[in-house]
Amino acid sequence: MEEFDYVIVGAGFHGLAAAKQLHCTQPGCKLVVFDGQSTVGGKWARDNIFPGLKSNNLLGTYEYPDFPMSSDRFNVKEGQHIPGEIINIYLTEYAKEFGIADFIKLETTVLSAEHHDTEEKGGWDLVIQPSNLEQKTRVFARRLIVATGILSKPFTPTFDGQNEFGGKIFHTKLFPQNRDTLKAKTVTVFGAGKSGWDAVYQYATAGVKVNWVIRSSGHGPCWMAPPYVTPFKLWIEKLANVRFLTWFSPCIWGSADGYHTIRNFYHRSKIGRFIVDRFWNILGQDVITLNKFDDHPDTAKLKPWLDAMFAGCSYSILNYEQDFFELVKSDKVDVYIDEIARLSPGKVHLASGIEFESEAFVANTGWTHTPPLKFLPEGIEKELGIPHEVIDNAPTEDLANNHTLINRADAEVLDRFPRLMAQPVWNRQFVPIFDQKGISVDKHFRTRLTPYMLHRFLVPASPRFPRDVAFIGHQTNFSNIITAHVTGLWISAYFSGKLARDPLKEMEEEETLKKLQYETVLHNRFGKWRYPTEWGDKGPNFIFDAVPYLDLLQHDLGLNPYRKGGMLAEMYSPYGPEDYRYINDEWLKKHRRD
Repeated sequence: MEEFDYVIVGAGFHGLAAAKQLHCTQPGCKLVVFDGQSTVGGKWARDNIFPGLKSNNLLGTYEYPDFPMSSDRFNVKEGQHIPGEIINIYLTEYAKEFGIADFIKLETTVLSAEHHDTEEKGGWDLVIQPSNLEQKTRVFARRLIVATGILSKPFTPTFDGQNEFGGKIFHTKLFPQNRDTLKAKTVTVFGAGKSGWDAVYQYATAGVKVNWVIRSSGHGPCWMAPPYVTPFKLWIEKLANVRFLTWFSPCIWGSADGYHTIRNFYHRSKIGRFIVDRFWNILGQDVITLNKFDDHPDTAKLKPWLDAMFAGCSYSILNYEQDFFELVKSDKVDVYIDEIARLSPGKVHLASGIEFESEAFVANTGWTHTPPLKFLPEGIEKELGIPHEVIDNAPTEDLANNHTLINRADAEVLDRFPRLMAQPVWNRQFVPIFDQKGISVDKHFRTRLTPYMLHRFLVPASPRFPRDVAFIGHQTNFSNIITAHVTGLWISAYFSGKLARDPLKEMEEEETLKKLQYETVLHNRFGKWRYPTEWGDKGPNFIFDAVPYLDLLQHDLGLNPYRKGGMLAEMYSPYGPEDYRYINDEWLKKHRRD
């Protein structure tokens, strides 16, 4: 059995960042990256890209800090959204630039990982399946990094009558493999997440008639903002990373930025909470005004149902060449706030009695939040801190089911942020999709699962794992690529025992272990209150909370998080990739000195 110091599962932005950081900070390690796709890129792998697919971010905010996406090298102009083909090329060049391309084994799926529960060994036996071989093989990983993210496993329910429908039925993830449906006369798009908007745009601009169905008992349309918002036309990705504006977001780890007094004023005083509400109301109303939702009956149906303050990373950005809302106003798109009752040959029937012809059915129905590989021995998920069944009377090491800690964490969240007691009512008729009439799901999808429960959203809060496993890419924000870079460095430091605040050392004493585990529950449980319709109850999902999260990681690394060189710039200048460009050099210099 071949052995590796590090095995990384997934070659998307986060898997590549982890590989690069390990290779550059521990150059002698034996490393391999497995990915089941034919190219690097994760969701930006070549097979997932279709013409017109672009990043939500504009050029300059969607790049690794130490590998700028220059206009000359990658043929993208300032102020442009980045085409998917360019992102794939960029990631391929990144792997070459930092010498990790030869470590990547594509078209190889990791099926399972079994832990060695001995102090002497630790590590993981992995079962892998190369796509060109029928026989499975095994490798041993002294340390395992799971970088499969949250967009690996699509959730696709079954619709009554779909066997008689006759046309293609597929999840939006599979749109690139079903581009022949762009030649259809009529299609149905079900769901109004960002991928649903993308599908509607692709079909409408191809001349296909689109019937867009948004569940009347669901979460409603996601927030879609122009790239520049507020009366001052500020760049939205940068707006979220202005330290001054992050203070308006209730954030349980916000104190990591050092501005305790102003944060307490905004969130623990009545006048502060009034100001916070006004900020979020202005931000939300500005988007509604700029998009002119109320100017047409069909665009009015796309107005978000959820307050802007409680929207997580489904708060997305309009990145289309043509005016999306003009397409909706035209006869190319009909929008229905309704339910799918059933399918019949060549038709879709709604609960209201409306029916229409359809040659294809595209399901924008979200993703499952469990990793795509099996962990062994059975039940190990509880201590790993990854999703597993919600149960009563769980053992104390099962933090995600520890009701004593959960109740304590909930009380602290609501005490520190009273505004979160008033949870939004986005739909009084809300019904989970798996309870919807006309829709069925496999039994395992009905099982209530816990959220991720990882320390810093990265590693288990359990002494059972002696620096041998980490998860990267399960937290999402507008600054995912910066986060990938910094969390990759944090993981390398954790595995090498060089964090200034080392969680594994804190686990050696019972009292410090209890504190660390409570903090883990507190940070993860916070999402349930902060982003109730998003991934808040499944995994970390945040926008205006990214800068203090990066501050938190830098404190752990023993680095100074203040990178602007002056108090005013620190408060009012947005953080971007360029501010973290030399973080590796700083860390390496510190440890050469130590």
